[in-house]
Amino acid sequence: MLDQLEIIELNDQLQDADPKEILNQLVALLPNTAISFSGAEDVLLIEFTQNQTKPPEIFTLDTGRLHPETSRFIEEVKNHYGRSIEALLPNQEKVNILINNKGLYSFYKDGHEECCNIRKVEPLRKKLKHLDAWVTGQRRDQSPARAAVPIIEIDQIFSSSEQQVIKINPLANWSSAKVWKTIRRLNVPYNKLHDRGFVSIGCEPCTKAIRPDQHEREGRWWWEEATIKECGLHRDNTADS
Repeated sequence: MLDQLEIIELNDQLQDADPKEILNQLVALLPNTAISFSGAEDVLLIEFTQNQTKPPEIFTLDTGRLHPETSRFIEEVKNHYGRSIEALLPNQEKVNILINNKGLYSFYKDGHEECCNIRKVEPLRKKLKHLDAWVTGQRRDQSPARAAVPIIEIDQIFSSSEQQVIKINPLANWSSAKVWKTIRRLNVPYNKLHDRGFVSIGCEPCTKAIRPDQHEREGRWWWEEATIKECGLHRDNTADS
């Protein structure tokens, strides 16, 4: 368990470190760590841990509403790296109750929180009960809500009085341009939806392509007026969390 002072010291120490160095150091410190792979540009998290002696396990949230391109990309990444990716599935009974009571597209009227909680937050919470830390692809340039994302933090959403969960954000201080320059330089797989104007990729009904002049998170839950474009996994980034 890390205390807040140790977290502050690690952030200071790693502020200018390369993501690969961050991952090497923090996975060694917290070996019971897993990578959260969203099926977008998070492929770099896998790439940067590929040569570790014991690379962390990888999981992805299979909400049941992913784009077909995302599902194919996940399989491509598995084959490219020869590493398994565990699919975290939602509780089917809860999904059925939601659909039977409100239909398949209730989020367009009621907001996305209820659906995201069932399909994303609850499966992740269940997974994190067995981990000390998880690795995400959050970056500070992704949205105003993520502008202060640290490299390492105590996860305020998923920690409890019985268990501390650490969240590691190795790409926090990278720009989108640097991410994509690295993807192309290393010739690693990427989700082909990116070639069609999809920048931030989530579930199929809740994600759309954006114009060049729009911020990348504007393609998520576009029917909502909220400036905080989060599903609940990273809501602790926001000031009012």
